[in-house]
Amino acid sequence: MFLHLSVMERSGLPPDKAFSLLQLPARFQERVTIFRRMLSKGVDIPAAGLKSGLFSDLETNVLLAAFNAGSPEITYKRLATRHEHKARQASLIKSRMAMPLLVLLIALAVQPLPALVSGSITGANYFLFVLRPFVLFGGCVFLYRFVVKRITNMSATPTSIQIQLTRLITRIPLLGPIVIRKNVRDFYENLALMLEAGIPMFDALPKAVQTVNLCTIRATFEQVKPRMEKGATLAQAVINLPYQGKYPIHSYLQTGEGSGSLPEMLLRYADGESEAVTQFQVQLANWLPRLFYFGVAGWMAYQILNSHVL
Repeated sequence: MFLHLSVMERSGLPPDKAFSLLQLPARFQERVTIFRRMLSKGVDIPAAGLKSGLFSDLETNVLLAAFNAGSPEITYKRLATRHEHKARQASLIKSRMAMPLLVLLIALAVQPLPALVSGSITGANYFLFVLRPFVLFGGCVFLYRFVVKRITNMSATPTSIQIQLTRLITRIPLLGPIVIRKNVRDFYENLALMLEAGIPMFDALPKAVQTVNLCTIRATFEQVKPRMEKGATLAQAVINLPYQGKYPIHSYLQTGEGSGSLPEMLLRYADGESEAVTQFQVQLANWLPRLFYFGVAGWMAYQILNSHVL
């Protein structure tokens, strides 16, 4: 959507024409219809986007500032790049795990076939044997999404359960550090987008803080604005915060504030962190199928040996 809008803006098409040419998946196209209806009634683009569900709160604030400053083309392009990168990260592991899951399905379907043919098990037991692992897998996915929904609830005062779940997730070997890294990256990236669009620092800071999913990290960044209100620069305000030592941003902040290019330096830092996160996910996507294949092979060998023993 944002890539389309940036191209339309660069070509000089008026907003109503640009959105009339916008084609989204069927489940989202109704939002475009609602948006265009609001636009025809005189509602401005950011407000119509928020009310129709096309834009998030952050995107609305960024685009409002961009429209007030002039053309939103650069902001559209930034948002398009941001969402494209996140979509690529989200689909990477899913695409790599499709074949291993198919292999597991075939293994589960083949292994009990002799017993089914011989009449040792019924058809119902056969299907139960084949589908049971996938039901368990689906339950684990549901539980994971439930936990994620609980810990990313942007309530003003996090509950003790949220805090404990957040601490548990951040302490998981390998995965914990990358989750922290993504949250820290999101704060600085969203702050950069708002500053680049022209939103004042003290208005942008609390909005950027609210985009951080984990409540413990969000609470850490809530300390930045009070420190800056007392006269500290952004580099000075974050120097002693947790997570800064392992994922250093201080040099970027000093350079950006000293040269007047803070949004650019923040985005450069965020791009570097995004690349690091992507590299981790590539490695994870490469190793997960191998471990999965190894597990399936071990399970099949166990089933064969067990059947011979019996």
